[in-house]
Amino acid sequence: MNFKILGSIAIVAGTAVGAGMLALPLTTAALGFYPGILLMLGCWAISAYTSLLMLEVNLRSGVGDNLHVITGKALGKKGQVVQSLSFLSLLFALTAAYLTGGADLLALKAKSWFDFELANTPAVLMFTLFLGAFAALGVGWVDKVSRMLFSAMVVLLVLVIAFLLPEVNGEVLAHHAATDSVSKVWLAAIPVVITSFGFHVCIATLVRYLDGDAATLRKVLLIGSTIPLFCYILWLLVTLGTVGSDSIASFDGALKKMIGALQEITNQPMISKFVGFFADLALITSFLGVTLSLYDFLAELIRARKTVGGRVQTWLLTFIPPLACALFYPNGFIALLGFAAIPLVVISLILPVIIALKQRAATSEGYQVVGGKPALVLVIICAVLIIVSQLYVAL
Repeated sequence: MNFKILGSIAIVAGTAVGAGMLALPLTTAALGFYPGILLMLGCWAISAYTSLLMLEVNLRSGVGDNLHVITGKALGKKGQVVQSLSFLSLLFALTAAYLTGGADLLALKAKSWFDFELANTPAVLMFTLFLGAFAALGVGWVDKVSRMLFSAMVVLLVLVIAFLLPEVNGEVLAHHAATDSVSKVWLAAIPVVITSFGFHVCIATLVRYLDGDAATLRKVLLIGSTIPLFCYILWLLVTLGTVGSDSIASFDGALKKMIGALQEITNQPMISKFVGFFADLALITSFLGVTLSLYDFLAELIRARKTVGGRVQTWLLTFIPPLACALFYPNGFIALLGFAAIPLVVISLILPVIIALKQRAATSEGYQVVGGKPALVLVIICAVLIIVSQLYVAL
């Protein structure tokens, strides 16, 4: 396996693993560890299959085409409008979620380092202004910073898991938090978990990078999507098995409370710092990647000039909507990640199925993922289930 393939696998895994990982214990605590694993396996299977479906539509459309071009070829302007609005909604929702989570972690740092209670509004504004500035600097800067931070995050994840594993209690792990409605708990967890496996936006880039080699790309997508699954299982093991489902469920989605509880479990100052830094890096790497994509998308949409004024205009369009959401919905980390599942499902499940059906009707040549029409129907059923789950919880 050459470095190009290894790098591609890292891109897939790195796109998925990030801030969503921090939300998994908070959203699956009421389910318990073993049902949570079952749900993750189901979401992983859907994500892995639809990644191969997106590979199919990419290869049949033409190496080098992005999803916008592919959608235009198959579904015309109306399809492109749906795809663009879904993409924009996804990035806005994720940015708002990361701002709320980042403010939570910043407040935790202020308390533990300076014994200072930092309110939500200044925390959100500080996080936005400091880290949001990277989006305007361009892909070169973000690429360098992200690679460094992601590498550090992986090292810290390994260290945190290694030190927390001996603290896992089997009885605590087997227990799940009491709940009035089991069905509602499942419906609330499904959208957040599926969002945590969202790596599909990088597939068109990888198809171009690996010169459309279907066999290699299939291997990259399957291995790359499986790495986050193992990371998530280990993360749930050390969080639910140490802090406990009851305690995590009582945090009501507050990220800083969960991280604070994990830091207390270790009982070692250095490992406590590792836990905090890991959470910081997981959120920051996701934030940088998402906001860069959002900034570039909006810059292209409004045809912004490459001047200081043009960059400021694009930056304001990028951050004002999610910033307003984060300020008025300070506890929305989990809810916003759940909402992001709706546009994600449109982009990575519904549109690929519709495009694949049109392409297959036109020709039977080229790479085709196994399963035929029954598999495509199953994907649509899953997509509807995910959307209904989120709407039911939200309403």
